[in-house]
Parts: sequence; structure tokens; C-alpha cells
Amino acid sequence: MVDLAIIGGSGLTRIEGFEAQRHETVNTPFGDASAPLMHGLLDGRQVLFLPRHGVEHHIPPHKVNYRANVWALRKAGAKRIIGVAAVGGISSQASPGTVVVPDQIIDYTYGRKHTYFEDDLTQVTHIDFTDPYCESLRQLLIGAAQQAGVPVVLEGTYGATQGPRLETTSEINRMERDGCDLVGMTGMPEAALARELDLCYASCAVVANWAAGRSEGPIMMKEIESNLTGGMKNFFKLLSCLPSDASTPSM
Repeated sequence: MVDLAIIGGSGLTRIEGFEAQRHETVNTPFGDASAPLMHGLLDGRQVLFLPRHGVEHHIPPHKVNYRANVWALRKAGAKRIIGVAAVGGISSQASPGTVVVPDQIIDYTYGRKHTYFEDDLTQVTHIDFTDPYCESLRQLLIGAAQQAGVPVVLEGTYGATQGPRLETTSEINRMERDGCDLVGMTGMPEAALARELDLCYASCAVVANWAAGRSEGPIMMKEIESNLTGGMKNFFKLLSCLPSDASTPSM
């Protein structure tokens, strides 16, 4: 039985050690997911995997069908989701290559389909989003990282921007004043949609670069790719230490 799903971001279109068994195209009321869901084994555990940007990494962050992705994973049996994201580091602790398990999020996106509760309603629905991530799953990720010997930052605020362009220095300065430690483009509405469907969701953020104005010169894609390679290796180590018999955590 599968209950754990992994959504892969930039740098994670395939999981090291994942034995794919079958692909499943799930029909949703919200259109197509980014790719067929991959069912398979990871260290003996049944896992679902979905590349957020498509198998060929061709879907930009503002065009991802987040509603279809999350809905499809739940329909396929997922009860908890690890959303892996490549991010920029704003605070000093979020250096390139670091793995961060954020505990808060600020949404700067716009124009995205961000809720399931908008059509044919009998009443307006408001979810509690005080703590946007599932704390039980966060602790599992942190514990697995520590067991694997992977340096991990235990908390932080993820600032979700629209993309696909990177941010200006002044935008990052504003985000720092707002309390953001990380900047990424896919954290929302993914986290909120999972909460609307009563799924346990946590983010595992791999810092790919310093955010704008936090290092000398422009942000170079070669640097991002190099840091992602090392960061994703740490993520794979973390995954291998997730307890296979852990019960489904509560939010």
C-alpha cells in the first residue's frame, strides 16, 4: 500500500535508487498533472513520484497545474507528500548546498489557481494555515537527515515568488525584511492545496544558490546546477533513512 508521495522540483526528475514499477495517468477535475505518476519501490517502501515540472523539465513554475498534481496524488493513495524544491538562500544559514526543512511560508505569487473551494459551493470554506507544513512529517525529515549525517537547517521561512525570472536585489531585500530565509517559485499554492485535501505535506528545500544581491556578480546557471547536484545527493541520503514503518503522521 502506498501512502508517501514525493514531488520533485528542479534537479529532481528522477530519484536515485527508485525502482519504477508502473506509470499511472490519473484523470482529475482540474486537468492533467505534470506527468504520469510513477509507482515504485524506494528502499523497499512503496512510493509515488511526480516530477513537478514534467519529465523533461519543460513546465515553468507559474504554469504548473498544482491542483491537478495534488489531487492526482491523493486519488492514487497518497496521505503524505514531500515537496522537494530548489531554492535561493537569503539568510546566512541557508548557504548553497544546504538542506532546509522550512516551517513557515509567505506567498508572493499571483494569478495561480490556488484553491479547490471556488465553484458549486454550498458554503465558503476557510482552512487553518497557521502552520503551513505538517509538523510530524517535518520531524521525520529532520530525524532522517540527522541519522544520515546530512547537515540540515531545522526551520525557516520560504518566500514563494511568481517566476520564472529570478528576483531583483531590492525584492530579496524586501523579502528579508519580511522574514524570509529562502526564496523559491513552487512552494505555493502546493502546500495550501495539500492542506485543503487533508494531506500531510512538508517541504524539503535544497539551496541551489545565494539569492540576488547575496553574492558577488550575477547568478550563474552552472553554479546552480553544481550546487543542486551535491544538495540532491544529500536529499537521497536523507530519503534512505526515512523510517519505512512509520505510521501516517497527523498535521
